[in-house]
Amino acid sequence: MLKGLYTAYTGMINEQHRMDTMTNNLANVSTVGFKKEGATSRSFEDVLTVKIKDASMGSTRITQPLGYDNPGVKIGENYTDYGQGSFRITDNTYDLALAGEGFFAIQYTNKAGETSTMYTRNGQFTLTRDGYLTTEDGDYVLDTQNNRIRLNTLQDAKIANDGTIYQNDAAVARIQVTDFQDYNYLEKYAETYYRPMEGARTINADAEVKSGYLEMANVNIVSEMVNLIAISRQYESNQKIIQTYDDSLNIAVNQLGKLQG
Repeated sequence: MLKGLYTAYTGMINEQHRMDTMTNNLANVSTVGFKKEGATSRSFEDVLTVKIKDASMGSTRITQPLGYDNPGVKIGENYTDYGQGSFRITDNTYDLALAGEGFFAIQYTNKAGETSTMYTRNGQFTLTRDGYLTTEDGDYVLDTQNNRIRLNTLQDAKIANDGTIYQNDAAVARIQVTDFQDYNYLEKYAETYYRPMEGARTINADAEVKSGYLEMANVNIVSEMVNLIAISRQYESNQKIIQTYDDSLNIAVNQLGKLQG
C-alpha cells in the first residue's frame, strides 16, 4: 500500500518542477529576447520485485519473482523553445531585432573580470559616451572580426539589414550575427544569454538585422496560464491520493484489530 504513497509523491515533485518552469516563463513575458522553456517527464525504470528469505517456500535461500514494479515519474530534461518572438517597434536606431535564426555576439565580463563570448537575441543596445555599442548591462557588442564596435557619437548612424553600420554614408562596422548547427550545444546563461558548449559548431546566419525593432519574449500568456492551471489540478490530485492513503493507514493502525473491552 505504501507504493502508492511514493508514486503520488514523485508526481507532486514533478508537477512542482513543471510549475516552476511555467512561472519563470510568465515572469519573463516582457523580457526582450527571452525564449520560453518547457519541462519533460520520464518514468522510473521498471524494477523487478522479488520475495526473499521466505520460509513458506521451504527454504530461506529461495527468491520468488513477484513481477515488475514502476515506482512513478521523475523529472526529465528542460528544453528551450527558440521560436521567433513578436516584434515591437521602437524607432530607436540601436534597438535591433533578428528576423530569422541567429544570435548577436556579446563580449561578456563576469564579476572576476574574465571575458568570454556570449550569444543573445536581446538587441536592446545603447551607445556609451565613448561611442561603444553595448548591452543594457554594459557588455560590448562584437563585430564580424570579434572586436568591440565603436562609433562616432557626433554622427547619426544607420544600420542595414546585413548588420552593417553606416555613418556619414560610410560603412564603419558590421554587427556579428552567428548561428549554430545544433542548439542542443547551447547552454542557457541568465535569462537571455547563451554560451556554446564543447562540440558546438557555428554556421552562417540567414537572419536579417532590423533596426528600430525589438524581439519580445515568445511566451504566450494564455497558453502558459492554461498549462499552469492544469499543473495545479494534477498537483492537487496527487495531494488527495496521499491524504487518502494517510487516512487509510490511520484506520489500519488505530482502529482495525482494536480489542473491545
